[in-house]
Amino acid sequence: MKKVVCFGEIMLRLNPKGYLRFTQASELEASYAGGEANVAVSLAQFGLSASYVTKVPKHEIGQCAINELKRFGVDTSGVLRGGERLGAYYVEKGASQRASKVIYDRAHSAIAEALPEEFDWEALLAGSNWFHFTGITPALSDTAARISMDAVKAAKRLGITVSCDLNYRKNLWSSEKACKVMTQLMPFVDVLIANEEDAADVFGINAEGSDIQTGKLSREGYISVAARLMEHFNFKNVAITLRGSISANDNNWSGMLCDGQNACFAPEYAVHIVDRVGGGDSFGAGLIYALLNEYDSQKAVNFAAAASCLKHSIEHDFNLVSVHEVEALMNGDASGRVRR
Repeated sequence: MKKVVCFGEIMLRLNPKGYLRFTQASELEASYAGGEANVAVSLAQFGLSASYVTKVPKHEIGQCAINELKRFGVDTSGVLRGGERLGAYYVEKGASQRASKVIYDRAHSAIAEALPEEFDWEALLAGSNWFHFTGITPALSDTAARISMDAVKAAKRLGITVSCDLNYRKNLWSSEKACKVMTQLMPFVDVLIANEEDAADVFGINAEGSDIQTGKLSREGYISVAARLMEHFNFKNVAITLRGSISANDNNWSGMLCDGQNACFAPEYAVHIVDRVGGGDSFGAGLIYALLNEYDSQKAVNFAAAASCLKHSIEHDFNLVSVHEVEALMNGDASGRVRR
């Protein structure tokens, strides 16, 4: 069985029920999530061996996060215990023309204050085929950035494929620092994943002919973005998710995969959103699964886009769908009719 190791921060997610605003809510729903944790859970649902590496406190809330990963089949033997707190974030779901809102409370979390010498990457990566991280993790702290560098260097020594989702978060660091740190990490990355804004925010590479605010996305512009990224960093693949926002509830959703020879676009899905958080992570997981199973570029991006389309129909961050469900959508079963 193919094995993927994911590294990052798992957090406590708190959100009002339904579409209540923070100021209306008298209670909050609790769940656990994080960019790389979302990928690990999704890969476990696809039947791969998914292992998660992080650090969480020894108290009960840290244990709850571990329990949640275990519940969905993720190997947590690489999770370290210690530190003062588990990071948290609050989500207010948008509706119609009111945007969703995310508030982070993750300063001084266990993983942000972890030390590089705590992670034995040769052991943590043993027997794995793929290593995945995102740009969120090195943004947490300078030590988290050093740990990320140690991880990708070890992965390359071991001949393991490395993927990175840029996932730029302006609340964690500036574009200038993101560019400096991520530029140092990129030579160790084989597969880069980004959304329609990341390349511009981190590397200053814009898609000509696109306007994110109006939902206008130019295919030619993103082909150019992928080509420039591949030329600069020598990636094997560059994937970009393409979200055309009509409103907070309704988006057009697709993706592109460039393999150095071809730029392949997935079909565009008209998505009515239940919960959009984790949509990019589910695309990344679908792409990893497809490439590990040696799908060609067109089939790989089709699988990734279909998987992430389905995620938008699921509450909270985890994409709890099977390969069979993704393939059914890929093959045209998009009616949403009851299955008996």
